Amino acid sequence: MEKDLQVVGFRIGNETFGVLIASVREIVRVPEITAVPSAPDTVEGVINLRGKIIPVMDLRKRFGHVDIQPDKKNRILVVELQGKLVGLIVNAASEVLKIPPSEIEAPGSVFAEGESSYVTGVGKLKGRLIILLDVSKLLHQQEVKKLEEAADLVGTAK
Repeated sequence: MEKDLQVVGFRIGNETFGVLIASVREIVRVPEITAVPSAPDTVEGVINLRGKIIPVMDLRKRFGHVDIQPDKKNRILVVELQGKLVGLIVNAASEVLKIPPSEIEAPGSVFAEGESSYVTGVGKLKGRLIILLDVSKLLHQQEVKKLEEAADLVGTAK
């Protein structure tokens, strides 16, 4: 018997996404974010999380949403990417979802290679579709590098 896939569910717009619970370190409310000069558009800046400087990226912008309103439901998923912590702003983080393997379909041709290669599948749960993401493929290598540079820049300025 295969074990259910445990994912942290979160919303961007009207869509529900899920990332493996193992890749999420914590979920926090959105604190004050320090802007970083000449950062890429998707990078909001950095936050100080218990003494650690963590770069923050707005996942909503990454997915092409334009009218983004701050909301008290917004959360930051703190995930580990290549050994570094990165914050991802989402509209709302929901519960841990348990999806049976039989209810997960491959991404197929809807999510072509390239831009959406980070989609690992689509899970069906109680009539909802959950788009499953691979956090490690969510950011391009140069974006990870820029996030690290942003955190280093602020870290050395303090």
